[in-house]
Amino acid sequence: MQQEDDLRGLAKTMDFMRALSILFVVINIYWFCYGQIREWGINIGVVDRILLNFDRTAGLFRNILWTKLFAVVFLALSCLGTKGVKEEKITWRKITASLATGGVLFFFNWWLLDLPLTAMANAAFYILTLSAGYICLLMGGVWMSRLLKNNLMDDPFNNENESFQQETRLIENEYSINLPTKFYYNKQWNNGFANVVNPQRACICMGSPGSGKSYCVVNQFIKQQIEKGYTQYIYDYKFPDLSEIAYNHLLNHQKGYKKIPTFYVINFDDPRRSHRCNPIHPDFMTDISDAYESAYTIMLNLNRSWVQKQGDFFVESPIILFAAVIWFLRIYDNGRYCTFPHAIEFLNKRYEDIFPILTSYPELENYLSPFMDAWLGGAQDQLQVRP
Repeated sequence: MQQEDDLRGLAKTMDFMRALSILFVVINIYWFCYGQIREWGINIGVVDRILLNFDRTAGLFRNILWTKLFAVVFLALSCLGTKGVKEEKITWRKITASLATGGVLFFFNWWLLDLPLTAMANAAFYILTLSAGYICLLMGGVWMSRLLKNNLMDDPFNNENESFQQETRLIENEYSINLPTKFYYNKQWNNGFANVVNPQRACICMGSPGSGKSYCVVNQFIKQQIEKGYTQYIYDYKFPDLSEIAYNHLLNHQKGYKKIPTFYVINFDDPRRSHRCNPIHPDFMTDISDAYESAYTIMLNLNRSWVQKQGDFFVESPIILFAAVIWFLRIYDNGRYCTFPHAIEFLNKRYEDIFPILTSYPELENYLSPFMDAWLGGAQDQLQVRP
């Protein structure tokens, strides 16, 4: 708080200095263009008496340069409080040109008052050059103050206090992902690494859209894991961005694999650019709980509203029935017909044909007992649970 108060006090002092500088410029114009100002209808008696007293006691207006010098001195003092800012376009050549132009226009324009023109023209030229020179001096002073502060101060933008030492070692193992970094510390830029030595513990990358998550992190994970012989399952939300990176990198880095993997693409939006797959392949299921998980996933994706109704009878019943069908196809003829189209075709048969077949297997008889009781009891409406 004390530092903020000091800064505010310094800013007010600098503003006061600049106001005094502008006041001396206005006084110079008022005194040395007095005849024309009277013609313009500007006549302030109190100001006239004050300026006459200054001239009589201090000789302020005996020379046209005195008021100009006071104006430049207060202008220079006001520029000392200018804050340093990052501005690459400020150069000493521009500062010198601005100060030289301002000095010529501001100090060497007295002869304009003696031109063989009308008093109005002489005053207009004098005021114009005086104002332009003052603006050039102000710009040059502000630029010079900023440049000097940037060059003379060790840390004008507090970069040193905001920086810290980061990891510079490359820590590798057979699982590690090493992300190259660059950080500023100890008055220099340093190269470092963000070492993810155990990615199996789960990693999360968060950032706003367009912040570079894919370029800096995701792409590095894909490339380095391929180089180390990983098998990857990539969810390419912006297909084919990540798929192309993974495919091309796999072609160029096959030495990390004892057996070169096959590259497959599953594209639900464009089946023409997709490989075929069987989501209920018999090799994926070892017991009936695996069949239930497959049925659960399929049914909830077909009807998204069921996600909010999990546990409800009319949600669980079709899932259980579909799981029984999947497991039947898994154990029948060694899973030869265990595919999604076969399961849908089987479910569309009559209950009189489905239930006797399913209940003929002991592992499915108890599983389907509620359905058998409803069917034998004549509750056909409760069995209309086809997906």
